[in-house]
Amino acid sequence: MAEDRRDLLETFENQFPGRNYDIEIVAPEFTSVCPKTGQPDFGTLTFTYTPEGKCVELKSLKYYLQSFRNDGIFYENVTNRILDDLVAVLKPRQIQVVAAFTARGGISTTITALHEAKTPHAR
Repeated sequence: MAEDRRDLLETFENQFPGRNYDIEIVAPEFTSVCPKTGQPDFGTLTFTYTPEGKCVELKSLKYYLQSFRNDGIFYENVTNRILDDLVAVLKPRQIQVVAAFTARGGISTTITALHEAKTPHAR
């Protein structure tokens, strides 16, 4: 399923591959399901990345994120799975995913996952 889900992500060529610049995308309506309770989880995902050759197309990212809607998955797992999928498709210089989930039972959780390319570029 993970490979099929990656297929939802479309890209377009970065028109400025020689320049370091950051793209920030905020998705305030992310939903998945708690694998313990079966209750819905709600969160805001913030993606910040420095593209190399490709950029993510936003409509495809929306559909990709919606594909998690009925998945029973822990916060930590979904955050890292999304990061892994974006790294595999975009191969960015750097990318960070911050997943801020709404409070449940008086506790809120924020997960931050970071990937940096093995051959860093000058910033």
